[in-house]
Amino acid sequence: MVIPVHDVNPTRRTPLVTYALIAANVLVFLSMPGVADSVAGDSHLAQLCHLQAFLDHYAAVPQELIHHQMPRVVPTGDVGVGAQGAGCVVGPPGYDKSPELSVLTAMFLHGGWLHLLGNMLFLLIFGNNIEDRMGHVRFALFYVVCGYAASYGFALLNADSADPLIGASGAIAGVLGAYLVLYPKARVWVLVPFLVFLPLRLPAWLVLGFWFVLQAFYSSGEGVSDAGTVAYAAHIVGFLAGMLLAWPLKPGTPPPPEPRGLLFGRRARPRHTW
Repeated sequence: MVIPVHDVNPTRRTPLVTYALIAANVLVFLSMPGVADSVAGDSHLAQLCHLQAFLDHYAAVPQELIHHQMPRVVPTGDVGVGAQGAGCVVGPPGYDKSPELSVLTAMFLHGGWLHLLGNMLFLLIFGNNIEDRMGHVRFALFYVVCGYAASYGFALLNADSADPLIGASGAIAGVLGAYLVLYPKARVWVLVPFLVFLPLRLPAWLVLGFWFVLQAFYSSGEGVSDAGTVAYAAHIVGFLAGMLLAWPLKPGTPPPPEPRGLLFGRRARPRHTW
């Protein structure tokens, strides 16, 4: 797995929507139940029950999206003691939930710091150029449409799943798909773990193509032990949606500047034309 850190692709305008999305994701994550205690490494059953109830309320659930039915019982956030010991209490939902709206709210929820920071890193690196090409309003709509496509695509493949679906990964996968279509030759600085983190400057088509292949591989359940907890299929659907939506913009997209100086972490030798 490679870690992107920077792309060689300047923008003409400040990516206000990209910055706003990053800020919103961070603020929502910090407001989620138990986040402050997770930083300190302190997690109690009451906090876990509260978080579970919070996610069932605001996360997207495939079963609800496809069948449009609320479950009869949901976690209440309280702790109870039964024959098998302490656990989270369930009961009738005390709220009205719109499955369609839950897709939007779920796009700003994350399961942990690594989940959040990884998503925001990709959005920061690749989102600014897509926003620059589309404009602020169209980029915001594009981001939301890709997120909805990813969530509903995953839900169709897992129609009976009652597990909450959270994260901005589907929408950001759409950004990556658009970047691959519009700027395949742009150079991206990445860190490759090989004994140490080796810095390389690679073309975007290689970096993002490799990322997509990994998602497809992982979605089959191969190579990872947490394939059931990560919605890799949502990444694939979001990526393809982003490619499709960005394709009409490709003819008028100026190419990225040709990189000079450093190449693959080393200074390139001067070339002489005869």
